Amino acid sequence: MTILLSPNAMKGGLTANEIAQVMQRVIDRETPEIDTIVAPIADGGNGTLDCIMNALGGEYRMTVIHGPLVSLPIPAQWGIIEKTRTAVIEMAEAAGLHLLLPEQYNVMDATTYGVGELIGTALSSGCTSIVLGIGGSATNDGGAGCMEALGVKFLDKQGKHIHPGAAGLLSLDRIDTRSIDPRLRSVQFTVLTDVRNPLCGPDGASFVFAPQKGAAPEYLALLDAGLCHYASILQRDLGRDVANLPGAGAGGGIAAGLFAFCNATIVSGIDYVLDTIRFDALVQSSNAVFTAEGRLDAQTGGGKGIAGICRRAGTYNIPVHAFVGRINGDKELLQSQLGLASLSQISPGVLSTDAAIRHAKQLLDDSLTEFLSRFSTV
Repeated sequence: MTILLSPNAMKGGLTANEIAQVMQRVIDRETPEIDTIVAPIADGGNGTLDCIMNALGGEYRMTVIHGPLVSLPIPAQWGIIEKTRTAVIEMAEAAGLHLLLPEQYNVMDATTYGVGELIGTALSSGCTSIVLGIGGSATNDGGAGCMEALGVKFLDKQGKHIHPGAAGLLSLDRIDTRSIDPRLRSVQFTVLTDVRNPLCGPDGASFVFAPQKGAAPEYLALLDAGLCHYASILQRDLGRDVANLPGAGAGGGIAAGLFAFCNATIVSGIDYVLDTIRFDALVQSSNAVFTAEGRLDAQTGGGKGIAGICRRAGTYNIPVHAFVGRINGDKELLQSQLGLASLSQISPGVLSTDAAIRHAKQLLDDSLTEFLSRFSTV
């Protein structure tokens, strides 16, 4: 028997590579007769850079940029694949929520400026193609900060630059693109996302994702109004309609900004990664797939890693077994909707999230050990 190990990262706990290592170690210890194929995955969020670089080869680079709060310069890693002149960038490296302490969460002021600095660095390195994973952001600025770093001016009625972050969007009066980096015209942008949410409205960036970034309920309507106003200015000044574009709300709306200014193509992150690692060929050489995710809930089916794996593996009637940190919702219903052969929550419900993250390796080890003791009957 051969098992394909294709876990996603458990955000804040373990990387996809670390999870795969734990899985392989436990299988080797408990069921040495089982062969394994290791192919970690990502869906546009944490680990996307590593997945693509591992599959295609390339050089990691480090650039000091401005973080999600502009006053904080940070080192950010990105990758370059020389043979295709492709840059691989994770938005979270420059504007990620994980870069801030909980007491620093400030979705009003958080900016994507550093993402634009990374893009500019990639352009200066001769890249003509940029792949950008946009999961895990701390921002809600519609990509305005990113484009400001690339020469676009966002001005109020007095002709002054608006405040960085989401806070300034309602005061936006006009967009001046005369100083935009001319190299952007010859670059192909591919934006990888794990959601299909629009920019605005009850299913948009502000109402769905801003609470995860520290936004209080009373600010959600204001944040949404800012993005809606931003969309109207983009429509008027650039002729680009982003308000209801599927996926435009991803990354705090940076997908909308990159579509409007750079003609970016917004694609499913998990499908892009699975194609890159040649998942279909690997799964056809396997008898089962073991995958993992930090949290499984109603949003998982909208484009997260497990959903993509189940869809691909199901094409070849290969069962998928998932191990997740937390299940939010009806376990049986979620398992059925995704088409999982089994679903295991590795952390006891009484354990706090912080404790589960600290002990993630041991919890995964214990859960997988117990599962393998009955695997032949599952």
